[in-house]
Amino acid sequence: MFDQLVEYISGSAWSYAIVFALAYLDAVIPLFPSETAVIAGGVLCADSKMLLGVLIPAGAIGAVLGDNTAYLIGRHFCEPIRRRFFKTEKARNRLRWAERQLQERGGELIVTGRFIPGGRLVVTFTAGSLEMPWRRFVLFDVVACTIWASYASLLGYFGGATFAHSTWKALLLAFGIAAAVTGGIELVRWLRRRRRLRSAG
Repeated sequence: MFDQLVEYISGSAWSYAIVFALAYLDAVIPLFPSETAVIAGGVLCADSKMLLGVLIPAGAIGAVLGDNTAYLIGRHFCEPIRRRFFKTEKARNRLRWAERQLQERGGELIVTGRFIPGGRLVVTFTAGSLEMPWRRFVLFDVVACTIWASYASLLGYFGGATFAHSTWKALLLAFGIAAAVTGGIELVRWLRRRRRLRSAG
C-alpha cells in the first residue's frame, strides 16, 4: 500500500490535494490511509519532492474539516447514524465509553483520540451528539490535527526507509504518542487536583 501511495503522491501539485482528501475522508469514513499518506509525503519531502511547509497544513486542514464534518453529523443526524452504523454491542460500547470520557475530560480526549484510527471518528461524532460547544471542540481539534499532521510528516521525513516498509511501526508509534499525551494530561490533572486539596487543607 505504501508504494502505491508514493506512486500517487509523486511530488506534483496534486499530491497535496490527495493528502488533504485522504485526511478529510479518513476522519469521516475510517477506511482511508491518511497516516500512511502523510508519512509518504514526508518521505518525499526528505527527497525534496514536496515541501513540509505545505504538506503539514494540507494534512491538518483536511483532518480538521473531516473531524468537523463528523461533529456536525453527530449533532444533526445522531439517531439515524447510531441505528445504521453502531448496531453491534461492541460499537455501542465504544460510543458509551466516548460519551463518559467526553463528559469527564472533554477537549483532552479530542486531542488523544486523533491519534487512534477509528477512535477519532467515535470521539468527534460523540462530541457532536452530546452538543459539545463548537468553539471549544474546534479549538482542541485544530491543536490535535496540527500535532497529528506534524508528527506523521516528520515520521516520514526522518524515518525514511524505516517507515516506508514497516508502516505498522509508525502506527505503533502513534499509539505511543497518544498514550504519552494522555499520560501527560492526566499527570497535570492529578498535580492540579493535589494542589487544590493542599490549598483547601
